[in-house]
Amino acid sequence: MDPLQEQIVRLERRNNALRLNGNTVNGRTADIAITTRGSDWYFAVCAVMTVAGFAFTGLAMRKPRHTRVFHYITSAVVFTAAIAYFCMGSNLGFTPVQVEFFRSDPKVRGTLREMFYVRYIDWFITTPLLLLDLMLTAGMPWPTIFFVIFADWIMIVTGLVGALVTSRYKWGFFTFGCFALFYILYHLGWESRRNANRYGNDVGKAFLFCGSLTSVLWLVYPIAWGVCEGGNVIAPDSEAIFYGILDLLAKPVFGALLIWGHRNIEPSRLGLNIADYDNDVAVHEKRPTNDYGVLVAGNNTGVTNGATTTTTNGTTPAATPASDSLGGNVPTHNPAV
Repeated sequence: MDPLQEQIVRLERRNNALRLNGNTVNGRTADIAITTRGSDWYFAVCAVMTVAGFAFTGLAMRKPRHTRVFHYITSAVVFTAAIAYFCMGSNLGFTPVQVEFFRSDPKVRGTLREMFYVRYIDWFITTPLLLLDLMLTAGMPWPTIFFVIFADWIMIVTGLVGALVTSRYKWGFFTFGCFALFYILYHLGWESRRNANRYGNDVGKAFLFCGSLTSVLWLVYPIAWGVCEGGNVIAPDSEAIFYGILDLLAKPVFGALLIWGHRNIEPSRLGLNIADYDNDVAVHEKRPTNDYGVLVAGNNTGVTNGATTTTTNGTTPAATPASDSLGGNVPTHNPAV
């Protein structure tokens, strides 16, 4: 074998995650688990999430600080997902769970199926952030936002509990999660959509595109749960592809669409009056002053060549004292008076 072929073989064998991190957890071995192809796919999705996170953060740096709220929230979503997908690609963050339905198909034949609980940790963090993106865009009041996020947490937790239950009672938790999902979709499709239109046509369109994408995708997630964790119908590698495609559309694609929609929308129009610390009096008070109480920047000793003004306590501008020929400050009062 020539050196080039040896290098190709080494590259093909580079993913040793399944060999280093086996399918045995707490004394139980999952006999229905991902293969190297599934691990490769998880790592690929991790890479896309990471690149998207740096892209969103880079775009944020091009904007004033007080307008970066949607960039930062969306970056947090994809960075969190990147960590979760790295964990799943490494064949970590799972537990073997006994299946309810035993199948004859070789790809799903067995007793214990690999169930990635780290996926639900990811969703517990990222789905509320996605809803926050949408509901802030719609200008919804904070009590409504908190309650919708609570419903989202109910949906995620009941999905996790249902995935861990081995009996048919798992479908009861699945039903609770679906009710929570329908409540969320009601708010996105009705109340939030109507409220977004009040802020202008551009805000209404931004919410409509992103909200519609989220609503359609989130309706597919219960189907994925039913054929994966719930019914043991498709293989774990197919599960990885199914959930991976949904997450790529629901996070990086959603994020790009949202940031594009907000390109000309000031957060203040949506009721987000975010103050920048450039105008923070408390910060300015910590800066050095000269003998006359005038703020000094950097190594400036307070000596000026011309007439300048500086604000004090954020209210009335104070004139900088004139400079004498010796480099000192000349008093502004008349000593004879």
